Amino acid sequence: MILKGKKAIVTGSSRGIGNAIARAFLQEGATVYGLSRKPAEGQAELDSAAQAGGGAFYWREADITREQDITTVVDAIIAEAGGIDVLVNNAGITRDGLIFRMSTADWEDVLKANLTSAFLLSRTLARAMIRQRSGSIINISSVSGIMGNAGQVNYSASKAGLIGFSKSLAREVGSRGVRVNAIAPGFIETDMTKALGDKAREAFLAQIPLGRVGTPADVASVAVFLASDAAAYITGQVIPVDGGLSM
Repeated sequence: MILKGKKAIVTGSSRGIGNAIARAFLQEGATVYGLSRKPAEGQAELDSAAQAGGGAFYWREADITREQDITTVVDAIIAEAGGIDVLVNNAGITRDGLIFRMSTADWEDVLKANLTSAFLLSRTLARAMIRQRSGSIINISSVSGIMGNAGQVNYSASKAGLIGFSKSLAREVGSRGVRVNAIAPGFIETDMTKALGDKAREAFLAQIPLGRVGTPADVASVAVFLASDAAAYITGQVIPVDGGLSM
């Protein structure tokens, strides 16, 4: 119960890594507000985790690419919760394709969903965290933002941007007790990676020293650590969760 009593906002909590992070936070005693366009999958599992941890899960509908949605929803959550201790900027999309075939809309949509949304949410939450002189912001980047990946210039740029964003924000708010870190998942078994063909999966596996794909729970366990007081002296860092892929 290392997150007992903490209140967290997790974006993209309806499925995949975001859903796993929300569930792990609940199991460790946190109260979680999940932001997504659709209700979370596995609601029964989330409720069970909340009951076991003594917290609660609340879903709030929000389009995190719309500034007004973020302002309205986050202000309401802060007023209801009496403050937020943890923000996880996890929501993201892909619009893969070689640059020669990539439309401007595909570029802009990915940057808006993956990077601008983190800016908007962090700007709002950082103010509240500074006032309470504590808080942890966790940005879900990607090894694509470290290594690059063919066919993903938009996605890789957005995830690399999150790394620079995290380091810069960590310098801005650190003196007020607010920490900012990034997690860079590698090949994680999610709906996004399931869409890859067998040949692409085999190529990735051949590059992973641990010889297996990761799970959303692998990422969630690191998020729990960064959200907790056990990581009280860690800020401005990027932690790859990739089985050694980016090594």
